[in-house]
Amino acid sequence: MQVKPMTRIASALLIAFASLSAHAAEGASAAASTQAQSAFNLEADVNRALRTFDVPGIAIAIVKDGKVVTAQGFGVRKLGHPEKVDGKTIFEVASNSKGFTAAALAMLVDEGKLAWDDPVIKHLPDFRMYDPYVTNEMTVRDLLVHRSGLGLGAGDLLWWPTTTFTTDEIIHKLRYVKPATSFRASYAYDNLLYIVAGKIVAQKMGMTWGQAMHERILKPLGMTATTTSLEENAAFTNVAGAHSKINGKATLVKQVPVSNAIGAVGINTGAEDISKWMIALLDGGKIPGSDKRLFSEKQAREMWTAQTPIKISEPKPALAATRPNYFAYGLGFQLRDYKGRMLAMHGGALQGFYSRVLMVPEEKLGIAILTNAESGGAMTALQYRILDHYLKAQPSDWIKLVHDVEMEAHAKEMAKLKTENATRARSAPSLPMASYDGEYEDAWYGTVSIKPVNGKRVMSFSKSPDLVGELEHFQYDTFIVRWKERNFNADAYVTFALNPDGSIERMKMAPISSETDFSYDFQDLSFTPAKKAK
Repeated sequence: MQVKPMTRIASALLIAFASLSAHAAEGASAAASTQAQSAFNLEADVNRALRTFDVPGIAIAIVKDGKVVTAQGFGVRKLGHPEKVDGKTIFEVASNSKGFTAAALAMLVDEGKLAWDDPVIKHLPDFRMYDPYVTNEMTVRDLLVHRSGLGLGAGDLLWWPTTTFTTDEIIHKLRYVKPATSFRASYAYDNLLYIVAGKIVAQKMGMTWGQAMHERILKPLGMTATTTSLEENAAFTNVAGAHSKINGKATLVKQVPVSNAIGAVGINTGAEDISKWMIALLDGGKIPGSDKRLFSEKQAREMWTAQTPIKISEPKPALAATRPNYFAYGLGFQLRDYKGRMLAMHGGALQGFYSRVLMVPEEKLGIAILTNAESGGAMTALQYRILDHYLKAQPSDWIKLVHDVEMEAHAKEMAKLKTENATRARSAPSLPMASYDGEYEDAWYGTVSIKPVNGKRVMSFSKSPDLVGELEHFQYDTFIVRWKERNFNADAYVTFALNPDGSIERMKMAPISSETDFSYDFQDLSFTPAKKAK
């Protein structure tokens, strides 16, 4: 989940289409026109993107008019290893799993086992949100459309990075996550409610979410090399490795299991298999080569009908062509337009993997881009390059345009952090360092601890084994926690507020960089010193 350039969960979100535009460099339009590539060459374009964005491997799937145009790989599965990516190579697709969860619910609607506007508590009586009114009014539809009132990525630290919470514990803790806005007032991407949706799928289908995906979607579509967990991946050898940026360079890192987040993430697949999924979606849920359906045409229309408006960012001139006239979220899919056609799409992001799946229903066109790195830019550039070709639009040098935008935005962020560091107050903490030691409690996450280790102060999240890092003093009673897992790129401020007697009243956290993935929702935590047992 990191956003810009390290988006994982969430990123999703991979509303990067609109938000990317806002950082475009002035005057780049002329450069684009002079460097536009007139001849479409997928292999050349992808290989150039691999080099430009420092991505080890990419798989591309393109379907048109019910047929697979291409399902192939480029680059390597793992840096330092010779094995090449091909059409069968398995990638984590993260939040692109949300479309599968929505499809499973659509099947249940067709079967009369639930309705989109049923209250969630009709099916999960113990379900609770922070506000009792929202608890009673929240519908199955509301679970999928990001208008619950929760803030962006709120509560994601319950499952990201790997935690020891169970799925049921995560759902239970929703009642302690405070809303950021009124119910149904605005769009804010979340993952927790898709976990609730996955629980409903499992309950109504009488099997686990993973089993439901296999039995009701993957097997009927012939997606035999698609899995629903990293444990299942162990049965396959053609699996991509995860790569994150460490000190600005793509590096092979460990994959992060998130088996408690079923419904929001979980699907792992390759170009050949994702082609079958896109063909079925573009044909209204019909299973290719069969008279059978995954779900009805009525439900297909419902899934691709706008449910929640999304704010449109105004692009700079260089990326003016990317500005949508409408932007909304349906049921498991983002909906927007490009060159006069509607796109139904989604992004996915987990540590070391980014993916994007988009379809142009009017053209019966589907495009999937799977990567084993955290580069939204590579996907965005290739997406528009492929779209322009199939929509017969004037080509632009999207690889250069998008890369220039990313580099400028990153340079500005690094300059901001450098200035903040240079202008910080040369102050000492209010208390002796040992006074900050102890356990701290948050209503929805639980406990974190600060204790001395080898002469350093170390912060540890009790339910997140990898969220361990050293505290260094920044200014006043604010510290920075530097996580040992440097590929997280999620260092955070840790600020203490004191009572009049000098004791610690509260501890708050916030990411130090806007490039930190939104699923590190440190800002949503509010810690107080844990009460000592008598």
